[in-house]
Amino acid sequence: MPIYEYACGDCGNEFEALVRSDTSPECPSCHSTKLSKLLSVFATTSSSEHAAPALPSPCGACPNAGGHAPCAFNH
Repeated sequence: MPIYEYACGDCGNEFEALVRSDTSPECPSCHSTKLSKLLSVFATTSSSEHAAPALPSPCGACPNAGGHAPCAFNH
């Protein structure tokens, strides 16, 4: 039973839902079923010196950062 993140198309509420294979999720605020799945990111914590480094910001890695070309992440 995975947990998904959704945004409601009617009221804009963003929420997480535990979705079973035999159920359809609905917005807890307005009970709409017009939902869009959001891209979920997970967080980890570690006090180990061998922890994985954080990923760079997309804007810092862009060859057009600070330039006049359009950004691929802002479309």
